[in-house]
Amino acid sequence: MPKPVDSSTRTNILLDGLWRFVPDSEDLHEPWKTTLPGSMECPVPASYNDIFVNPSLRNHVGKVWYQRICHLPRGWDQDDTILRFDAATHAAEVYIDDEHVTSHVGGYTPFQADISGKVYPGRSFRITVSVDNTLTNETIPPGKVITTGNGKPSQTYYHDFFNYSGLSRSVRLCSVPKTRVEDITLITGLEGSTGTVIYDVATHGDAKTVQVELLDVDHKAVASGKGLKGELKVSDANLWGPGTPYLYTLRVRLLDGSTIVDEYTLSVGIRTVEVKGLQILINGKPFQFKGFGRHEDIPIQAKGHNDAWMVHDFELMKWCGANSFRTSHYPYAEDVMDYADRQGFLVIDETPAVGLNLNIVGGLFGAGRKPTFSKEFANDNTQKAHESAIRELIQRDKNHPCVIAWSITNECGSDEDGAREYFEPLVKVARQLDPTRPLTYANCLTSPWDKDRIGDLFDFIGINRYYGWYQNNADLASAEIALEKDLQGWQSRFKCPLLIMEYGADTMAGLHAMEGLPWSEEYQSDLLTMSHRVFDKIEAIVGEHVWNFADFQTGPGIIRVDGNKKGVFTRDRRPKMAAHTLRKRWTEGRQ
Repeated sequence: MPKPVDSSTRTNILLDGLWRFVPDSEDLHEPWKTTLPGSMECPVPASYNDIFVNPSLRNHVGKVWYQRICHLPRGWDQDDTILRFDAATHAAEVYIDDEHVTSHVGGYTPFQADISGKVYPGRSFRITVSVDNTLTNETIPPGKVITTGNGKPSQTYYHDFFNYSGLSRSVRLCSVPKTRVEDITLITGLEGSTGTVIYDVATHGDAKTVQVELLDVDHKAVASGKGLKGELKVSDANLWGPGTPYLYTLRVRLLDGSTIVDEYTLSVGIRTVEVKGLQILINGKPFQFKGFGRHEDIPIQAKGHNDAWMVHDFELMKWCGANSFRTSHYPYAEDVMDYADRQGFLVIDETPAVGLNLNIVGGLFGAGRKPTFSKEFANDNTQKAHESAIRELIQRDKNHPCVIAWSITNECGSDEDGAREYFEPLVKVARQLDPTRPLTYANCLTSPWDKDRIGDLFDFIGINRYYGWYQNNADLASAEIALEKDLQGWQSRFKCPLLIMEYGADTMAGLHAMEGLPWSEEYQSDLLTMSHRVFDKIEAIVGEHVWNFADFQTGPGIIRVDGNKKGVFTRDRRPKMAAHTLRKRWTEGRQ
């Protein structure tokens, strides 16, 4: 089912708020069959880790349990009832009263259960959910659970952000007609000044008549059609693009005679995306990316979605002059994608496949190498989980005009034996699911241009580079030479667009130094300026995404002081000097 909407035939009840909560323990036996013990409550949506003051819960490994009592409203007896979770990090089991109704693996995409016949109008029922944050070598993202010296489990993982867990996005009860719109796939295009919208509607039940209308911002019909498939044409179409986010509304109605059986509406942005030579074209015009890698990470609520923080973050990006961002390193909340549609931001939409590289630390600091693509780590089961993540991401976000490319992995071991055999089938799946958008991935320095084995599979290549920080630290002159040589190599070999997806330096807000001291605000700003000089020399560079928009929490590590400090804003969104450097470059022209 597509994202829940309210319409003349559909009603949704938001189940956000305080749920009963308890971490799993040996004392719990079939807890879904009774009221959860204790008095703990946890807000939804939120990650649970930073809310409670017990350190063992912040670092909890395994299941936690959520529970609440709900009532099905009177009048819902004619329709089906769907229980929908926007996400559960990373695996969930759902029970209605004493009955198991669904399970899901994957921490950032929605899932649902049809609970019709298990709940009844005017009566209460109990929802119990277990959420398991365990990561293994066969999950996406991967990880490993080890036993510590005190005999307790500890979760290790291969990505540099904290493993926040729980019900971090909304939960809904949805009343939908038994005969209903089950899915919509849209492809937009341009024929001169005429916009085209190809639609493909899937239904559940026996739909007699399918009526489709495209409405402008004044809710006036500008095109219409009938049937499950068709093409709508709009003369002198208003195009969706950066800074001009014009959205039409597609209204699909299922009719039985003159009776509306179901009505579903969907925002539509008419635009095209094309990779041509060394350029990425939006609506036929070359586009230069200015923006950030980001994280869903805010104080206390952590990865829990919050509209106030979302709007403020977009305002700060606009203030900097940004026009795009990457959903590093997982799909963001659907509300973020909807807002990007309305605000005209371009999005590189990424799967949670971060950490498929056992040698990134070894490559940076000289440790030994281990095979990433092997039976012991990234194996056939890992690949299947990765494929599932790609399928669920594209299914969820395929109709967003803001999404102009799919990124299927971040900083994988693309120079290793087995890398091509692992990724080539996944690229094929992604292209079959969506042949209209380009594919990319984010390359890291441990897989250099002359050793990378997968770059030719993609339409453009994302480059993550930290010259001046992890390499040539405190020596920006040498870093500048090395960065230019590196990027020239990528351009010469692959002859495709290159998007800088990460560059930057850790910076302590308030630390100032005249002599180019690493960790100072001046050094971060100088490193960005040096990088910009190089980017402007490379013809294939189509833009830059700074790492990171804001400081964020990570797991424990001796190079991390209260998290990753590469943000140009602090975690509570105060600007560092680098934010002003970017604003000058992005709003006043290249500097």
